Amino acid sequence: MGMKVGIPKETADGERRVALTPETAGRIQKLGYDLQVESGAGEGANFSDDAYREAGVEVLPNADAVWSNSDIVMKVQQPSIDEAAKLQAGKTLISFVWPAQNEDLVAKLKAQNPHAVLAMDQVPRISRAQKLDALSSMANIAGYRAVVEAANNFGRFFTGQVTAAGKVPPAKVLVIGAGVAGLAAIGTARSMGAIVRSFDIRPEVAEQIESMGAEFLFLDFDNADSGTEGGYAKPSSPEFREKQLELFRAQAPDVDIVITTALIPGRPAPELWTKDMVEAMKPGSVIVDLAAEQGGNCALTVKGEKIVTPNDVTIVGYTDMASRMAAQSSQLYGTNLRHMLDDLTPEKDGQPVVDMEDVVLRGCTVIKDGEVTYPPPAVSTSVAPKAAAPKKMEETAEEKAAREAAEMRKAGNQTTMLLVVGSVLLLALGMVAPESFMQHFIVFVLACFVGFYVIWNVAHSLHTPLMAITNAVSSIIIVGALLQIGSSNTLVMILAALSVLMASVNIFGGFLVTRRMLAMFQKS
Repeated sequence: MGMKVGIPKETADGERRVALTPETAGRIQKLGYDLQVESGAGEGANFSDDAYREAGVEVLPNADAVWSNSDIVMKVQQPSIDEAAKLQAGKTLISFVWPAQNEDLVAKLKAQNPHAVLAMDQVPRISRAQKLDALSSMANIAGYRAVVEAANNFGRFFTGQVTAAGKVPPAKVLVIGAGVAGLAAIGTARSMGAIVRSFDIRPEVAEQIESMGAEFLFLDFDNADSGTEGGYAKPSSPEFREKQLELFRAQAPDVDIVITTALIPGRPAPELWTKDMVEAMKPGSVIVDLAAEQGGNCALTVKGEKIVTPNDVTIVGYTDMASRMAAQSSQLYGTNLRHMLDDLTPEKDGQPVVDMEDVVLRGCTVIKDGEVTYPPPAVSTSVAPKAAAPKKMEETAEEKAAREAAEMRKAGNQTTMLLVVGSVLLLALGMVAPESFMQHFIVFVLACFVGFYVIWNVAHSLHTPLMAITNAVSSIIIVGALLQIGSSNTLVMILAALSVLMASVNIFGGFLVTRRMLAMFQKS
């Protein structure tokens, strides 16, 4: 018989997420576990008790029943001290724990002598563990929600508008930190039409930022200590920090919205947006601080609250961004937990095995058999970033004009040489070949020249099946073939007929392929 997995209702203020959804319940049951949930645990995420019952989950009347009757307890938020006291000896807890910031909680959990305590916030950032990475799942939602909150408080268009009543410029958004949350914020702001800029201390993420349509703010400073540590950005040097703040001060008067996401595990959030930067921002601007839980990246952030400064800048310090999208967050977090149980249950028999030789499970384990095992051994999560290629010096307008003139002269010389050589060869051929052959040959040469120059001047990006018109233009040879198909020479007539056939295949085949490809993008 499999062990019982219990899900109590979250007790933290404002927390609406739940660690189990009716959808993930079925997948966990296939691992051999029996499930039970506290009545009302899913109401904040719009999952009713009846929905759980239909999924085969037992609904218990209160939290005490869940904690006492479950072999494994799964939560979202870290347990309170009172909840930790309910964890019985020999049982297992899986939730966010934040052991570096919660020594008292870890000590209390250890005193309960549990079989294991697994922290979802300690999942190593390696490829094999991505399916368990609850921090990334929640950060992705938080980044999206940050832009939604910014738009709600900004009160103006994100995208530019040109109307009969006048022109509205697009909003300018600065995203500090290009981790999971930062990239999600960049993508959301770009999709809403804003002009987006982003900064990160890791220069290797510039390509990711630019691929999403944002501008990477490059800081010309040799920060040898920049990079990652355990999959997260490392603290930077004081000299680099000063250069960084100079860059942000230059941006403050120009941007409309600032979204900060910079966090360093086990440390307070670095202060990156100072009071003078807030004062330099335009009235009506918005700051959304996703690091508010750990003290905030903005000097004026108030944890869990929204404030308006004397110069009319709104600072949003909400710490429940993921919880504000509870149904989606619960589904993603529940999937992370399902993968965790999958790794814990190799035999799919409802009997978990905390394998301390497994680098992922070892990294998540805070307490094992009543003994604290945190911190885990270091895990190599990334290689050193490639050295940045030296930046090319931008050429001046005079240098560019001179280069283009030289290229045009070179191309002209090559064309002239080809024409001279071709004319000489054509003249020599005309002296020895019969007149009837020369008529056909001249048509052939003209068709080659026309086709070459027509197609050569088409942009390379347009040489695709979607450009069926290009296929038709490239088949201009069909005109010459039609002129020759009535020739008295049998060989010429056969070749002309074959040319018409092949050109027709090219034309109609191009349109047919285009039609099929466009059908793939049409809504059913």
